[in-house]
Amino acid sequence: MAALTPGRAPPGRSLFRLLVLPVVGLVLAAVVANVAFAAFLATRRSLAAARRGQEQVAAALEQARVPLSPQVLDTLRLLTGSEFVLWDPASRQAGYSTLPGDVLAASGVAAITDNVDGNVVVGGVRYHVGTARSLGVRPETVLVLTPVRGLLFTTLEVSWPVVAVAAATLALLVPLGLITTSRLARRVTEIKRHVARIAAGHFGEKLSAAADRRRRIGDDIGRLADGVDQLSVALAELRTRLVAGERQRLLGQLAAGFAHELRNAVTGARLAIDLHRRRCPAGESAGDDSLVVAGRQLEILEEEVQELLALGRPDTSPAGPIDLAGLVREIGELTGPRREHAGVRLDCDLPAETPRFSGRREALRAAIVNLVVNAIDAAGRAGRVTLSVRTRDGTLELAVEDDGPGPPAHLADSLDEPFVTGKPEGIGLGLAVARAVAEEHGGRLAWQRHNGKTRFSISLPLSRHPQPSREN
Repeated sequence: MAALTPGRAPPGRSLFRLLVLPVVGLVLAAVVANVAFAAFLATRRSLAAARRGQEQVAAALEQARVPLSPQVLDTLRLLTGSEFVLWDPASRQAGYSTLPGDVLAASGVAAITDNVDGNVVVGGVRYHVGTARSLGVRPETVLVLTPVRGLLFTTLEVSWPVVAVAAATLALLVPLGLITTSRLARRVTEIKRHVARIAAGHFGEKLSAAADRRRRIGDDIGRLADGVDQLSVALAELRTRLVAGERQRLLGQLAAGFAHELRNAVTGARLAIDLHRRRCPAGESAGDDSLVVAGRQLEILEEEVQELLALGRPDTSPAGPIDLAGLVREIGELTGPRREHAGVRLDCDLPAETPRFSGRREALRAAIVNLVVNAIDAAGRAGRVTLSVRTRDGTLELAVEDDGPGPPAHLADSLDEPFVTGKPEGIGLGLAVARAVAEEHGGRLAWQRHNGKTRFSISLPLSRHPQPSREN
């Protein structure tokens, strides 16, 4: 397949040649045909007029009873515009002529008589030759030479109005054609460049604002631009889904591999702690709650391991109503030991009436726990973390905010991708789990940095139940 080069049109295939030149050619062809037909008609009319004039002169001479003296012939010449030559057929000699003698001598009488009822050029003038006979006292034969306009003169005479109109038409047509085709060419070139960008993999982009304004014309090119934009957006969405699916599949395979072994270790540690608490209850009686804190930490770790395992297989647990206030309290209890150890304060901001929400409680709890744990680590000692629940326009927002320094700038666009982390000891799966849970519930995970605080939020539609995750 030939590569698309933005901005270059194939040689010799410009819109001007494709649109304007055929129109100009048709106009010129019509002008030439019109001029030729008009010249043909004008020539025929000129010859017919010459014949009618000669017939009228002949009829007048036949009825006249006066001798054809030079004065009479000169008068007829002035009246009709024709030239007259007295002619004796018997002797083939010419008598008086209204033509100058040298002109008649140069052309020769024989040349005139040989072209009776035809055309002859005498003295540079084209004449139609006819004969007339006077029936007076002395019958005489007269050669009547009626001027006939030449073909070139006739063509020029009849063609100049047509040529003038055609020239005026072309004078307007060519600039308008150039303007129109240049506009069309610019629009087509923009679409071609856009298609070239799509072919290069830049999906989701749209044409410029100038192209959007021209698109409002509503013509075929505008509709074509809309179609290309829709194609670009559709390809971007398709690529996003493909990348997300592949990423989810890879994440599930990797997470399930070591989460299984990690769960066995956590289970063994919890069993050992429970056994020690039963064997040595004196420590708790004395106010030592270290084993309780260890057990809580193992609970958090076990929740995270369960979510890692869920990434590798479909989640078939049913959705049900969630008590958001109770969920927030439980998250505070689960993260309490970690907060106390890090010296971080957690504030919970709940509305007066918590909204009703249906979803998978364990998955949502694990996602929020991940966000809170990340916020605790980011806030540092004496830091502050806020967990808030808000509803807006049919959307439930669960947000975690901390006053830490925020994630590294170079990771801003890929924080929720698997194995992307700014923590030296992190593995980069917490945000990936939170995003997977949000998408499973029909929502999204977002974050922003504002006024020195980092805010991660999960936005979920209140009217939608979570869909079972699909195994890739």
